[in-house]
Amino acid sequence: MAQVLVTGGAGYVGSVCCAELLRWGHRVSIVDDLSTGFIDAIPNGVDFFQLDIGDRPGLRSLFERNRFDVAFHFAAKALIPESVSNPGVFFQQNVAAGITLLEVMREADIKNFVFSSSAAVYGNPEKVPIDEDDPKRPVNSYGETKLMFEQLLKWYAQAYGWSVVAFRYFNASGATSDHGERHDPETHIIPLLLQTAAQEREFFSIYGDRYGTPDGTCLRDYVHVLDIARAHVCALRKMNVPGMRAYNIGSGSSYSVSQICKAVEEIVGRPIPVRVAESREGDPPVLCASPRRIMQELEWQPEHSSLREIISSAWQWKLSHLGSQATASVR
Repeated sequence: MAQVLVTGGAGYVGSVCCAELLRWGHRVSIVDDLSTGFIDAIPNGVDFFQLDIGDRPGLRSLFERNRFDVAFHFAAKALIPESVSNPGVFFQQNVAAGITLLEVMREADIKNFVFSSSAAVYGNPEKVPIDEDDPKRPVNSYGETKLMFEQLLKWYAQAYGWSVVAFRYFNASGATSDHGERHDPETHIIPLLLQTAAQEREFFSIYGDRYGTPDGTCLRDYVHVLDIARAHVCALRKMNVPGMRAYNIGSGSSYSVSQICKAVEEIVGRPIPVRVAESREGDPPVLCASPRRIMQELEWQPEHSSLREIISSAWQWKLSHLGSQATASVR
């Protein structure tokens, strides 16, 4: 059993990962400032500390009172449109505050680290599917901060003998019975479509239909959040082995925005009002992972990442939460 510290554990992916860690018998502690997380997303059975990862005295106190075997680092600012219009706060939170976390960990002699990176590190790929060693040219500051932090971690692994795994997510999506996707503001395609299906918004906007893709809309690789969580459990096998390794987490298949719209209509059983808007700055036309490395080295499989299971699970979670107003108040 591992003692796992999870930053951002009240968020979407972090909360599902915490629940999966508990299911496998690990001890879990969450650090989250609740700026974007939800108190009711925190699974029963974890120790919760409301704390910003940039709070050096607070982190020092936490590490003095608790011993952890590994840190899973999910906490980050992640809204890509905001990262284009207001990059400074992304570098402050995703890089500067992250360094504070790393330094306090180093003082506490904790050397195992699993980082939630992103496919945004690749930018506009030269080929698809994308391999981990392909060029990294981010087109927004969010992707740049993820790449910078990966580079920091490489040097920590080299200088201090840390064991580091970086996971580059390709469109986390779907839900479990207890945890689903909710952001404020919401920017992700599947929850936006489901909000439209639930008549919580008037229409869904397709941002651009003139990309160089078969139907003119962006292509993306979607991976179920439960599969992402299980990749993190697999990463525990790589701990205590010095060095850094990066892995794509994706299904290896991509779907266009128009295809996602049609799939949602089929599953919810009603038409979705759609309007075409201008394309957004910082949106690559195609992102699709090659998950070969993680499948070979961590024996991971995208078991729940069929498009139907992703959308159906998200819709069932949405239906179970219609009318509820989750808040981020402290217990």
